[in-house]
Amino acid sequence: MTKTVEVAAAVLLRPDGAFLLAQRPADKIWAGYWEFPGGKIETGETAHHALTRELREELGIDTVTAYPWITRTFEYPHATVRLHFFRVTEWRGEPQPHEGQTFAWQHADRPLAVSPMLPANAPVLRALALPSLYAISNVAELGEAEFLRRLDIALRNGLKLAQLREKQLSRDAICALAQRMLPSLRAHGARLLINGDVELARETGADGVQLNGAQLASLQSRPDVEWCGASCHNAEELRRAEALGCDFALLSPVLPTRSHPDTPALGWEKFAALAAGASIPVYALGGLELADRQTAWRHGAHGIALLRQAWA
Repeated sequence: MTKTVEVAAAVLLRPDGAFLLAQRPADKIWAGYWEFPGGKIETGETAHHALTRELREELGIDTVTAYPWITRTFEYPHATVRLHFFRVTEWRGEPQPHEGQTFAWQHADRPLAVSPMLPANAPVLRALALPSLYAISNVAELGEAEFLRRLDIALRNGLKLAQLREKQLSRDAICALAQRMLPSLRAHGARLLINGDVELARETGADGVQLNGAQLASLQSRPDVEWCGASCHNAEELRRAEALGCDFALLSPVLPTRSHPDTPALGWEKFAALAAGASIPVYALGGLELADRQTAWRHGAHGIALLRQAWA
């Protein structure tokens, strides 16, 4: 068995959502392939320290704000590489090609203008397409008309991902509600996932499904939908979501919630411990507000999922 090489990798993100790719120079293995900047974690270094050092050496920039994100393991013919990705949102200086690289700023919502991508980096592009806010429907409290009104407001304010989850409604009623939601979602380039019903997601033309705990435990393969999320509460469920090939996971409850007051909350430290090392993006859910987004990022979350607060 080959030794696993630990690597820190940076997704440099500009305010407009563009991220930086670098082309490997001619004197390196996989020359000409595009990748996210970064490098090997040396003995005695943390992943964050290695990231800071590599960005200074490779690009000539000083890292100011870097959030831990996802960890991907890839087996190359010559080595197994474990990539610890960080989203770097603030830095000092302009990236310079200190190792003779070519740079390209790309957008997750557009086709790549460069190729080929280094194999270990390619799955990260899909994760980057996920927004930092995931809104869960709340027709039960708001009523359908008011919910649809607030959905339109949220979409105008930039909402890009919503889940239809209404346990009190019949399957037919959920289907009808999805059909009312989809035109507005499509008009704003937003996606809709249906909670717990793969067939209904297909029937309505939704973009995917949010698996519940029972489905996560029983399914043998990933549902054939464009986007698949999983609702998780512990490490075992997170590993199961990864093994199924889910695109992302919800991890809850982070804080005490009004809807489940007797359910013990994870707290931010336990959330961070569970999310650390996850190979798929993890959303924090439970008792949160929009103002908690940066706190979630600091603890390894891709973003936050909101129920009531999404429509406030």
